[in-house]
Amino acid sequence: MKRYARKQRLYLNGSPTNLKKVNYFAASYFPKHWWLLLAIPFAISCKKEVSESGTGSSSKEELTGRKVNLWLTDPSTSVLFKQQITPLTFGASENQHPTITVDTTETFQTMDGFGYTLTGGSALLLNKMSPAARADLLKELFATDGNNIGVSYLRLSIGASDLSSHVFSYNDLPAGQTDPDMMKFDLGPDRADLIPVLKEILTVNPGIKLMGSPWSPPTWMKTNNSSIGGSLKPEFYDAYAKYFVRYIQAMAAEGIRIDAITVQNEPLHPGNNPSMLMQATEQAHFIKQSLGPAFQAANIGTKIIIYDHNADRIDYPISILNDPEANKYIDGSAFHLYGGNIDALNQVHQAHPDKNLYFTEQWVGAPGNLAGDLSWHTKNLLIGATRNWCKTVLEWNLAADANQDPHTEGGCTECLGAITLNGGVTRNPAYYIIAHASKFVRPGSVRVASNMLAGIPNVAFKTPNGSKVLIVLNEGPASRTFNIQFNGKLVTTTLAKGAVGTYVW
Repeated sequence: MKRYARKQRLYLNGSPTNLKKVNYFAASYFPKHWWLLLAIPFAISCKKEVSESGTGSSSKEELTGRKVNLWLTDPSTSVLFKQQITPLTFGASENQHPTITVDTTETFQTMDGFGYTLTGGSALLLNKMSPAARADLLKELFATDGNNIGVSYLRLSIGASDLSSHVFSYNDLPAGQTDPDMMKFDLGPDRADLIPVLKEILTVNPGIKLMGSPWSPPTWMKTNNSSIGGSLKPEFYDAYAKYFVRYIQAMAAEGIRIDAITVQNEPLHPGNNPSMLMQATEQAHFIKQSLGPAFQAANIGTKIIIYDHNADRIDYPISILNDPEANKYIDGSAFHLYGGNIDALNQVHQAHPDKNLYFTEQWVGAPGNLAGDLSWHTKNLLIGATRNWCKTVLEWNLAADANQDPHTEGGCTECLGAITLNGGVTRNPAYYIIAHASKFVRPGSVRVASNMLAGIPNVAFKTPNGSKVLIVLNEGPASRTFNIQFNGKLVTTTLAKGAVGTYVW
């Protein structure tokens, strides 16, 4: 009987080969009771269902009394991303309160991370801090232990953005000169501040993901020879593709891996400094004729992401993805929300469900309004963008001084950093908004199902270590009490008007 028991355990592992072995041995030992064979597959399938769903009785018993940690931001009482001492525990009690049910058996996209744009201006200000003060701040921003907030994703500008101290590219030449082979490519100004700061960040969080976005190519590649507006000349498509390749290779040589690039920041906004107009047809041609083949030839694994602009023009990314020659090189599309509705991103997903979505930029206007900013950004970005398939949520930008400097001439004068650096550190709305997700929803977390309730928008995740995270906003006019249900058990909690809670168990 020991021999039969061992073979039966082999079958319980679910192998088709082992199924044949079990049937053979069972028939050998129990020829008069062949009908027992019919019961074995049914019993095993039931065992498998309970195991996979996590809703079996043993799972429910384990959940009873389990502690739920709550991290709260409540502008009305000046509670700023603080873990609450009052314990919350799952139990079996029923009540009349509305219920948010979290269901980990229904899964959606895998998250890459939450964070900010590390602009050239941000890096300059960080680099001016004393080494000790900067080390403390970078730990607070990028580590996950203690009260640190665990930022896991950063966007960088390829060359200058409008929040750099001045305009530059990595291949600036005297008037009339060109360099199609990128012989004079140089990371130049970014060696002073951005690269040293990035290397310090990587010592705190070696796994942080980085995205590069250009505001403008070198001016000699453009139709107007200016950092503002103009378009990319078709004769320099190959040169610009080499520019991207050299950027990725040069950063790699510094020990900095670029996980993804977007082709052009805000391609339909040519009035910024720097900026460039790039219509969808131009972007498609550039990718399929030059950028994609150049990445392939150079064995570049960095993702190519298109669009990087507002949700009101989803026709732009969809039209590019509809081009099969461009599509094959593209990982996905990136979005901002200065126009349109965040729900429109779902249409992009439905049109091309095999492609990823990223939310890459949203500003907070100075001087900031914690109550209003927290509510709008949590609803539309932390909850709205992720419920509409985005793998990242990034705020604009990481740091500025008390005057919202530095910026280029013509650049943003009212962009409030997540932190203000002016002889000390002031934490602003974007700091707390991102913290509610970044600390807990680590890279590799998967969005899972949760029902939406009127006035209590929410989003749920399952992390790589098996923890569940639920982010909830009370956008209603008064305090709200509600239940969180998981595996048939309830925990009852209350959020004040305008408060955001991150619940972790």
